[in-house]
Amino acid sequence: MSQPRVVTIHYTLTNDQGEVLDSSRDREPLTYLEGSQNIIGGLESALNEKAQGDQAKVSVEPSEGYGEVNEELVQPVPRSAFEGVEKIEPGMQFQAQTPGGPQIVRVVEVAEDNVVIDANHPLAGQTLHFDVEVLDTREPTQEEVEHGHVH
Repeated sequence: MSQPRVVTIHYTLTNDQGEVLDSSRDREPLTYLEGSQNIIGGLESALNEKAQGDQAKVSVEPSEGYGEVNEELVQPVPRSAFEGVEKIEPGMQFQAQTPGGPQIVRVVEVAEDNVVIDANHPLAGQTLHFDVEVLDTREPTQEEVEHGHVH
């Protein structure tokens, strides 16, 4: 594709069990600039040729979505790293400062001295199923192309 497009979609995301994980249907639609990695690659490539009014059901494997689960990103940290947090429970999310910048981590397990955290994306390792409706497509402005996202 030569010229990227700005694409506006409504989507519903479900997992293999059919549970709805996310949906834009009850809020603003999602608008992205093609080729700028604004959305996961597997979904974007499936929508590249779609036009306004098209509907699509797209399944995205982990390799084209949020990747496989990396066990090295699941690790214990000292409970003292959570200074000032009164109650730590599995499922809680925190922003951790890492050498690569801020990263969201999820608490997996809480022990007396340690807290096991998981820095994998919550959807890593999952096949994602999207039900998509293309609402609009248009040419991007020069500024959008330069900045790599929709204004």
